[in-house]
Amino acid sequence: MKAIFKSTVPPLLVLLFSYAAFSKLFTFSAFDQQLHNQAFPGWLADFLLYFLIPAEIVTALLLCFKRTVLIGLLVSTVLLLAFTAYISLVLADYFSKAPCSCGGVLTSLGWKSHLIFNLVFTALTITSLTIHLKQEVRDKE
Repeated sequence: MKAIFKSTVPPLLVLLFSYAAFSKLFTFSAFDQQLHNQAFPGWLADFLLYFLIPAEIVTALLLCFKRTVLIGLLVSTVLLLAFTAYISLVLADYFSKAPCSCGGVLTSLGWKSHLIFNLVFTALTITSLTIHLKQEVRDKE
């Protein structure tokens, strides 16, 4: 089972983050508009506009190489937890408005479905990260 997690979760995350980055990149002006229509300040929307796409691409690249897969899993966990927290706040009606700024196939998901999707990927990522960390500790002993 551990081998399955180690061999399948990183490529799944590569697909997820590559898809997310390129769907934002190919619809950049719409992504910009969606971010600036969120409930957070304009400066944060500006930051996210230029941070998220490179962060998702770099994360996908980190997950492609054995030497950097652990860092990729750590960054994946942070990105997934951050967006999962945002979705949770949306579902808790924390924000006065919450238009979706996700692209591609995920636009058809409702907020609850999106939360489940993110929770599944977060659980897979944390499980894979734990397996990789335990293996690294064993290898150093």
